[in-house]
Amino acid sequence: MAAHTLMVQGTASHVGKSVLTAGLCRLFQRRGVRVAPFKAQNMSNNSFVTPDGREIGRAQAVQAAACRIIPRADFNPVLIKPVGETSAQLVVGGDVVGSLSAKDYGLVRREYWARVQEAFSRLRDEFDLIVLEGAGSPAEVNLRDCDVVNMHMAQHAAAPVLLVGDIDRGGVFASLVGTWALLDRADRRHLKAFVINKFRGEASLLEDGMTRVTRETGMIAAGLLPHWRDLDVPEEDSLGWDSRQHQTPTRTDRVVIGIVDLPAISNFTDFEPLAWEPDVELVRLRQETDRALDAVIFPGSKHTVQALRFVRDRGLDRLAYRVLADGGTIGGICGGYQLLGRTICDPGHVESDEDEVNGLGILPVQTTFTAPKIVQHVSGRHPESGQALTGYHVRMGRTLADSEAQPFLEITNCKQLENKDDGVWIDGGRVFGTYLHGLYDQSPFRRWWLNRLRIAKGWAALPATQDLPLDARLDRLADFVERHLSMPLIDRLVEEGI
Repeated sequence: MAAHTLMVQGTASHVGKSVLTAGLCRLFQRRGVRVAPFKAQNMSNNSFVTPDGREIGRAQAVQAAACRIIPRADFNPVLIKPVGETSAQLVVGGDVVGSLSAKDYGLVRREYWARVQEAFSRLRDEFDLIVLEGAGSPAEVNLRDCDVVNMHMAQHAAAPVLLVGDIDRGGVFASLVGTWALLDRADRRHLKAFVINKFRGEASLLEDGMTRVTRETGMIAAGLLPHWRDLDVPEEDSLGWDSRQHQTPTRTDRVVIGIVDLPAISNFTDFEPLAWEPDVELVRLRQETDRALDAVIFPGSKHTVQALRFVRDRGLDRLAYRVLADGGTIGGICGGYQLLGRTICDPGHVESDEDEVNGLGILPVQTTFTAPKIVQHVSGRHPESGQALTGYHVRMGRTLADSEAQPFLEITNCKQLENKDDGVWIDGGRVFGTYLHGLYDQSPFRRWWLNRLRIAKGWAALPATQDLPLDARLDRLADFVERHLSMPLIDRLVEEGI
């Protein structure tokens, strides 16, 4: 028998769709339901590498973990990775197939809708329940004709839709009713219930508004989700980075780490583990600052040459040199590693129109862009600390280092990689570059690295924190969702369908 379906859509981006989907997936999994996530099309530079070396959105990997199943490309058959304001890299079935222009956004619907259907069909034959996630808002009527991820997918899957609104933004009732009002009759019939997310205050004050939404739209109120400030489930899209605010630690012995806010920033979740440490203050850097910084990290970017121009235009190169002169640490991950080098070569114009550009010259390396894209899990040993590290590479660049440079990571699984080493470190480890995404996810290494910054300031080292495993965090999320949503209503939606 074909699987049941349930779809989570939102009134806008970053209203909580991905996290709610993960919570629902774990709730159903704990009941013994064979459940899988599905997002037909994702737009995010926060990607994840599946065990078979394919790219999907990070959120779908987290949702797969919530289902306690291995991530696969079928969970996110189309991934759009923005490069600039009007262009993106297009990943289909986990592999790069080309580029996508904003002028031809309908390309996905024309060329790859069949691939989306095939992925969904495979899941529907294997699982009892598919929890689908939409993207942005279904009320973006200008994009309805080329939609594959919202109402077009809801109709194909015959999925009842749970519509999520974010009260923290204001205007939640107008957003809920307005979304319904802009849809045509065929789309509206899928909207069965609504959820208000990120609520703070007295719940009784919302009763009249929720009643009005039901009267205007026919959608039933499925619950209020309180604002959870310390939710530590990885974010998905760039809005998660844009809106991220962490309280400054009250302790005086805190290290201050600047994260350069590059254009088309990718895999910003690399830094989430740092943000929750009690002695760390993260500072987003978009221009040169006089503030004292203990370290500056250049993250990944989908357009390294553009990021390099940004760094120079904003004086962030001068900032890096000042931090080094003051005894601080400079690091780069993926694209950030590339721009810290001496040169970036792109003879085939894989990423830019430039044949060659000069990097910041802080690291003794040269990068060349060439196909195919390297997408692989990586594990190895960090020789300076002796710590074992695991993570993944997602890159087009091949980087060669001078022979005297020490490797950042000695790789133990070097299949498909051009050599057994990853990255470099110099000056006693104060300057480093690596392609390894996820290096701060490992608590022992993270604390070792932070303690180096502390010791440089004359402060005592701190013990490593015991990270709560993702599986336990997902259980906490499921408990939270179960407390605040009407699960009997959700069960009825799943059972009745459309």
